[in-house]
Amino acid sequence: MKIYPLSARLQTLLWKSTLAVVGGLAVLTQADMAIAGICRAELPGKVDAIANGYTLQGANVGILIETASADTRVLYARRAQEKFVPASNVKLLTTAAALQALGPDFSIRTSVLGQPNNPNPDLYIVGRGDPTFTSYQLNLLADQLKQQGIRRTNSLTAIDNFFSGPAASPYWDEEDYRAGYGAPANSLILNRNELGFTAFPTRAGQPLRIVWDRPEFVRGWQIENNSRTISSGNEFIDAGQRPGQKVMTVTGQLIAGAPSENTSIALLDPASYFVEQFQQSLNSYGIASASNQVSHSSPPSGLVELAAIQSPPLRAFIDPTNLYSVNIYAEAMLKTLGISIDPASQDAYQSGANAVSQVLTDLGIAPNSIAIVDGSGLSRRNLATPEALVDTLQVMATTPNAAIYRNSLAVAGRSGTLRNRMKGTLAEGRFQGKTGTLSGTYTLSGYLNPPNHPPLALSILVNDTNARGRDVRSLIDQIVTIAAGLDDC
Repeated sequence: MKIYPLSARLQTLLWKSTLAVVGGLAVLTQADMAIAGICRAELPGKVDAIANGYTLQGANVGILIETASADTRVLYARRAQEKFVPASNVKLLTTAAALQALGPDFSIRTSVLGQPNNPNPDLYIVGRGDPTFTSYQLNLLADQLKQQGIRRTNSLTAIDNFFSGPAASPYWDEEDYRAGYGAPANSLILNRNELGFTAFPTRAGQPLRIVWDRPEFVRGWQIENNSRTISSGNEFIDAGQRPGQKVMTVTGQLIAGAPSENTSIALLDPASYFVEQFQQSLNSYGIASASNQVSHSSPPSGLVELAAIQSPPLRAFIDPTNLYSVNIYAEAMLKTLGISIDPASQDAYQSGANAVSQVLTDLGIAPNSIAIVDGSGLSRRNLATPEALVDTLQVMATTPNAAIYRNSLAVAGRSGTLRNRMKGTLAEGRFQGKTGTLSGTYTLSGYLNPPNHPPLALSILVNDTNARGRDVRSLIDQIVTIAAGLDDC
């Protein structure tokens, strides 16, 4: 078996795989010990049979499986040093860089500024890109102001200038900007900058019934419903905000009697929505506010902080980023990292992408093995080799942030985006990883603890396939399950 050396930096790192790092993985049982497995020499043939099979014909497939130890040993490599579109596996890179550069206790402050000693101050709410901020925090700010005796504000201004450059990535597909998963990451983020709704099929030939998830958040909004219920055919929902209007347009179709469909749209002007919702919170707490506005300039001098909310620490919102693949968390993380390293940046996206690449290079990841343009992996311009993803997993396991990083990953058959995958297999409870999906692209990278073999790190990237997604995911899961059955022989 040929051993492929990692970078000099990675070769010097010692593996610190402890039970605490293993986190949610299952412990070894007597039943597991009795399972007949395969020796390492058999692994390439079994993986090749899947990768070369009919389902993946015409697809581009990159795979790397190696031991997770100080003396790293490659057990299987297929185009491991070629770049692929990693989809949401980019989040492994973004969260690793953020943990290393910002630290697990980093948090983000949202402030309300105003004139001191003024019972009716002009109020300025200053956002710094907290992706966890919700309507609950708006109410907390309103209550803090009320406790100070403020009963009226002459003007309410949202300062949306912390992140320079575009709010949404210029490298996404057009349909991404309308959907909730592609919500823009601006300086003032509220409820993930999306509006959720559920579409219910009715009788064939009739429109779907559209119900807002939180009606209190969409006062004054209208729905333009051009959807329909069908008796048979392909189901889909396409929705979005009409630019410049509080109107959601909905097209699509669901089959009569089929389950409802829950989805969301992106807010095209999230700062305006934020300040409108804050005005409603102020009014509900007895603070009169007749007007609001958004500014992209700095607030005037001479103001003091009248109220503030501190976000949870970074360690807390890395979990949903990887576990549930929340895009806006990753985008805000990327931009925050960029601004922290280059405060004078005119493009937080570009500086963030540069920062991720630099941090990973400093960790020993080959700089020519990745090309990052966003934080979530939504763009097809993101590129990474299987080796770069595995190297990132390997090096993060040697850092003080190892447990935080690993425990943010979904567990096969148990949690997050892997909750319904590999159930009832040897990999259930033993594989922790990050999924990725774009049209024609399916990816999975993570850590595996076989019951009868030393731990593994692996990455499987499938691009340019026309096969059904469930079929491709099933084959990827088969590869992980085969690796889980390895014996130390």
